[in-house]
Amino acid sequence: MTDEVQPLRTLGGPMARRQLHFVWILDVSGSMRADGKIQALNVAISEALPSLRAAAQSNMSADVMVRAVTFSTGAKWHCADPVPVGEFRWQPVEAEGFTDMGAALSLVAEGLRVPPMPERGLSPVLVLVSDGQPTDDFADGLRQLLDTTWGSRAIRLAIAIGRDADLSVLQTFIGHESGQRPVLANDPEAIIAAIRWASTAVAPTFRESGSSLAVAGDDDLFYAPDDSRPL
Repeated sequence: MTDEVQPLRTLGGPMARRQLHFVWILDVSGSMRADGKIQALNVAISEALPSLRAAAQSNMSADVMVRAVTFSTGAKWHCADPVPVGEFRWQPVEAEGFTDMGAALSLVAEGLRVPPMPERGLSPVLVLVSDGQPTDDFADGLRQLLDTTWGSRAIRLAIAIGRDADLSVLQTFIGHESGQRPVLANDPEAIIAAIRWASTAVAPTFRESGSSLAVAGDDDLFYAPDDSRPL
């Protein structure tokens, strides 16, 4: 007997597996040093990975690939190469500098072009986390992202850390027509809860709906602007 996962079979033969790219877009500006936010972010992502791995393993038609971008004064790939979720290990980040969110979105746009992205696959999941307001051209970065095929098809989620986060910017990133709202996390415990939610909100079924990925999860799991409790 072997533990090797066998490809799903249909009447026409094995079902092809498709890649799903999960990208963290993380604010590591200087303000993230306050109130333990950067420490909570590092803990949250590490603690959320087992849930994401478990959700991915429950659907054998998707190969989930994870990577991360950080932004402060400029932006860079923290994990540049897509890594299978089962092999992904989080390396802690530190906070300093400004909030160049536009540069981060521009960098993600480059990473979502074909190539290096495959022509076929499941819609990417992009999770933007920030505690402040952009200090560069956010609109241009978002335009570049949405100009790519995969960027325009991506499921875009956002987490606002603390009360100084620009909710209007995060909503623009998500898209006003999506029906989703930013999650607001006001303390380390809420940050951990929000990151865990974002890691699994679209993961349980990984089901396709046309060219986009249907969001699976609790649509009511959002945090009120004046409170860190779910609405």
